[in-house]
Amino acid sequence: MKKDKVHFSGTNFSPLGKLKGAFPKKELAQLVISACYQFDIDTVVISPGSRNAPLTIGFSNHQKIEALSVVDERCAAFFALGIAQQKQKPVAVLCTSGSALLNYYPAIAEAFYSNIPLVIISADRPKHLIDIGDGQTIRQENVFENHILFSANLIENPKFNPRNSQLIGEALQIATSQKGPVHINVPFDEPLYETVNQLKDFHFPRISSSFLDNSNIDYENLANIWNVAKKKMILVGVNYPDEALHQLMDLYADDDSVLIFTETTSNLHHNKAINSIDQLIFSLNDDDFKDLQPDILITFGGMIISKRIKKFLRNYAPKHHWDIDERKATNTYFCLSDFIQTNPNNFFSNFNDRIIKAESDYQPKWLDIRDSRRNKHKAYLSTIVHSDFKVFEQVLDSVPNNCQLQISNSAIIRYAQLFTINKTVEVYCNRGTSGIDGTTSTAIGAAFANNKQTICVTGDLSFFYDSNALWNTHIPISFRIILINNSGGGIFKIIPGPSTTNAAKYFETPHCLTAEHLCKMYGFEYQKAYSKETVEKELQGFYKESKQPKILEIFTPSAENNKILAAYFKYIQ
Repeated sequence: MKKDKVHFSGTNFSPLGKLKGAFPKKELAQLVISACYQFDIDTVVISPGSRNAPLTIGFSNHQKIEALSVVDERCAAFFALGIAQQKQKPVAVLCTSGSALLNYYPAIAEAFYSNIPLVIISADRPKHLIDIGDGQTIRQENVFENHILFSANLIENPKFNPRNSQLIGEALQIATSQKGPVHINVPFDEPLYETVNQLKDFHFPRISSSFLDNSNIDYENLANIWNVAKKKMILVGVNYPDEALHQLMDLYADDDSVLIFTETTSNLHHNKAINSIDQLIFSLNDDDFKDLQPDILITFGGMIISKRIKKFLRNYAPKHHWDIDERKATNTYFCLSDFIQTNPNNFFSNFNDRIIKAESDYQPKWLDIRDSRRNKHKAYLSTIVHSDFKVFEQVLDSVPNNCQLQISNSAIIRYAQLFTINKTVEVYCNRGTSGIDGTTSTAIGAAFANNKQTICVTGDLSFFYDSNALWNTHIPISFRIILINNSGGGIFKIIPGPSTTNAAKYFETPHCLTAEHLCKMYGFEYQKAYSKETVEKELQGFYKESKQPKILEIFTPSAENNKILAAYFKYIQ
């Protein structure tokens, strides 16, 4: 799909140096702007304020940097995260001083655990105004220290300070090379609005970004272990679409001793992969688990959604667990034996020439069980009434080829895990922290940055929690939201525990809210459905070109959803 017009007009920025008084007089602001340009940051999301005025003036008038305005800082950070997710390069967010900065924290934590490069730029008061009772002032230095790759605390000085240049350069290079969030805190004293006609030129020292040493990977030893094993498992978490990786994985799909487990967010597809993990392992007994227990487990990609696969691999640990990642080892299953510090493409490119296929009934047996479960899955769905589960079947069957799905957390992503998704569709979800906050904002950022049509599938709590996401002038008119409204907190009816207490209403947060008035306020086209027939009807034409972005709100029976899902797992045994 070609890139359409945005919903409202975006920020206009002037050619560099063409406007009189277009740039901040403050040298520290010029230094930050110049660094962003030199380190190829071409997008900055700005939230309004006064203390950040020097940076706002400079970014909004820079020819090579697109300045986007989003009022709510929490939404702005997730919006920027969605852009960075798609561009796979740093995107900056800019805010004023005080509590504005703290609203960035949820997106920073998500970026930290999802390896997304996000550059946080905060304006601040100078040190002599901190903790003296001055307004809109907090302790901003190192405020994100538990979830940040680098904090650059700059010093305001009338004269050029080479330490500032070094800190900014280090921060931006780390964001780029290590794929994560960094924080640049910029103190400004008044006056804030003085301007000059041009930016100065600055030089930023580069640090070495070669932090990987692939020469220490003993491929021969790993291959010797692999080649004698009869039961090998490859488990793939969150992963960007990658055709080269698909081709490298073909070898393992054709090996009877290898089982490939993929999740919805892995963006890996193969007819010999097991893509609905919970569907397969939900009803297994102890003997089954012992039979499924691998000798070798290879993991790569981000967070794993399925709690059941985590529990299985912790209780039935493989002899060898090899985790492949460029940055850090993740011992999710408490049995990590080898951390292979490289990217999956590099590993498999070097490993594939050294391994041989093994005779085994491991893959054929479990693929037969998978196929049996799939047949029962299809049969069960043909009999059930309107519900969350049925709606997912209808929605996933309806999405166009070559689109992008942004799926919210909680019950929504878990339902998606039970289905085979069209292999032409890219799937994303904020699984770094698995929070419901920021789902819609992230999806809008991804839609803004990607030429593909973006469809956000979300639950009611996620949607209403992030409803300020719609307060954004950069939403493409092709953007679509499918809102499954089960009147609050359906996940707490599914997971064990909450229903056994007398505090269910505090877990489930029942409500009678709808999105209709939000659509009117923010200029979205609104559709609604409440039965199998109306869902089918409303989905027809939902993705076609329109003059406005659209929301389809589907109401489902809160009291029945969990019963239908529980009966499903019993049926497919």
